[in-house]
Amino acid sequence: MTHALNKFRPAGFTLIEVLVALTIVAITLGAGIRAAGALTGNTQRLADVSAAQWCAENQLAALRLSGLTPPIGDSDFSCPELGQTYLGKMAVRPTPNPLFVNVEVRLADAADQPILSLKTVLRK
Repeated sequence: MTHALNKFRPAGFTLIEVLVALTIVAITLGAGIRAAGALTGNTQRLADVSAAQWCAENQLAALRLSGLTPPIGDSDFSCPELGQTYLGKMAVRPTPNPLFVNVEVRLADAADQPILSLKTVLRK
């Protein structure tokens, strides 16, 4: 009796089953492409932050090595690194102790989007 039922049952998949399977595959591939795009963006961000940190550390090291106390106030500078030019702003502020000054270096990309801020205290 089971052989009689199997004779009339069509073999293969229905159109609905195929469409559902294709929809699942499309959603999965879309998620994979978005994840790959996010990883690419994170890699570029890491390169920008690393280069900006080198620029900020170089700027602060130059101040320390010069032996001169920077004047209180704000100044701008640019820093070419890894084929890009980063825009920097240095803010020098007094501290409660007159022997020291606060120095903050902020770096941005060419579109003026902030990337990094680095602070230190220097002796006058």
